[in-house]
Amino acid sequence: MPCLLLILVLAFPRVVMVAMFLFSTYLERAYHGLLIPALGFVFLPLTTIVYAWLLNSHRPMVGVNALFLVIAVVIDVGGLGGGARRRWND
Repeated sequence: MPCLLLILVLAFPRVVMVAMFLFSTYLERAYHGLLIPALGFVFLPLTTIVYAWLLNSHRPMVGVNALFLVIAVVIDVGGLGGGARRRWND
C-alpha cells in the first residue's frame, strides 16, 4: 500500500496537494499561511509535499532526509526543464 501511495504522489503531485489541502490540516501544520503552498503548487509540488512530510514527522533536515528533499527538487526542476528542451528542439 505505501508503494501505491508513493506512485500516486509521484504521478499526480498537484492532485495530492489539493486533496491534502481540502481533507486534512497536513499542509497547514507545515506552512503557516497560503502563499508558500500556492507557489509550491505552481512551481515545485513534489518538493512542497516532501517538505511538509519532513516537518510533520518531526524529522531533522540532515542526512537522508535532506537527500529526500534534494531528490524532490531535482525531480520537480527536471520536469520543468524537460518540457523546455522539447519546445526548444521543435
